[in-house]
Amino acid sequence: MKKYILIIVSLLGFSGCFINERGISNRFYDDCKEYYDASGMYHKDCPSNWIDIKMTP
Repeated sequence: MKKYILIIVSLLGFSGCFINERGISNRFYDDCKEYYDASGMYHKDCPSNWIDIKMTP
């Protein structure tokens, strides 16, 4: 069992997936684009993650 866990962890570590603030992705940093439109509304467009992690309860 320990052998399988070690193999899975090493595959994830060498595969290039990262845990960022929003979940597990292939990017280390969030590439969110934050902007205000002409009417003053705030928008935040983020690319999708492989696995989204909810940080709020």
